[in-house]
Amino acid sequence: QVQLVESGGGLVQAGGSLRLSCVVSGRILRVNGMGWYRQAPGKQRELVAVIDSSSSTNYADSVQGRFTISRDNAKKTVYLEMNSLKPEDTAVYYCNADGRYSDPYSFSRPFSSWGQGTQVTVSS
Repeated sequence: QVQLVESGGGLVQAGGSLRLSCVVSGRILRVNGMGWYRQAPGKQRELVAVIDSSSSTNYADSVQGRFTISRDNAKKTVYLEMNSLKPEDTAVYYCNADGRYSDPYSFSRPFSSWGQGTQVTVSS
């Protein structure tokens, strides 16, 4: 009932930029927290950046000052602007969102969902 679809990944040279987008769809009543996580080969998934419903943000130390998370509540979309990319930023990037949706019986239910992931590759 709730879907997250990411876009914007790709191959970029070190020092370059990419912008990721993630749209939340379904019978959404409210979106609370939204965030980006990443998983490199052989490593655990890690937090990159999160943004809450009041647009307060938090970043991993490794991306602070280079990445910017933002959201458009009307479009139910979260963005990740990535600048000064490094080879160590190479990973599959996943978005996550939580909030409430309306089930088929019109009951309000909580959700916490993940996107399918988008590959970001930074070449040296």
